[in-house]
Amino acid sequence: MEELVIKLEEEGVLKSPLIKGAFLKVDRKNFLPEELKDRAYEDSALPIGEGQTISQPFTVAFMLELLEPRRGDKIMDVGSGSGWTSALLSHIVNVESPTFDVATVGGSEDGGKIFAFEIKNELCEFGEKNVETSYPELALRISFICGDAKDGLPGEAPFDGILSSAEILEVPKAWRHQLRVGGRLIYPKGGSLFKEIKLGENKFELKEYPGFVFVPFI
Repeated sequence: MEELVIKLEEEGVLKSPLIKGAFLKVDRKNFLPEELKDRAYEDSALPIGEGQTISQPFTVAFMLELLEPRRGDKIMDVGSGSGWTSALLSHIVNVESPTFDVATVGGSEDGGKIFAFEIKNELCEFGEKNVETSYPELALRISFICGDAKDGLPGEAPFDGILSSAEILEVPKAWRHQLRVGGRLIYPKGGSLFKEIKLGENKFELKEYPGFVFVPFI
């Protein structure tokens, strides 16, 4: 994992100390099917069942750098799959938090919270089990939701960040509505990654980063 992190740094995609620390702490091997664990450190997407994949480390690092997660953030992670991205995010938003221990549940001013959506039940259960087994302290700050993310979570809004790891045709209205002003929305669409920053109630700054392929949003 350390060699993979060095490679991502040399390629200029991994920059933030918080994100680098999460990559070093949260081993990708723990989120793969048994027969693929020996390929964990390849910089490539790998199948995890149900027609889905665990994203290429380069792509995950790129998306997290765009998302700019910070300690204390509340983030919605759409298409959580095997749980790797959710675990990375949980580490980032809780690192150095004085309340970050196995006795702590939920977000607070001292720690963040991740809401992980996965529509395929078997994958959702696989991802939750992966995090609980390997990183129980991170699992306590993640709510796994086995279902459709298009309506978001109005009861938990506003979110500091929303990350979709599945290609979408159109951004669900609920996502933009539930993002706080200053919040970041990252999603793939039409072979590009997009970053939206919410500047006001109906005002967004949009940036496009072409050259990515994802499984479709269901």
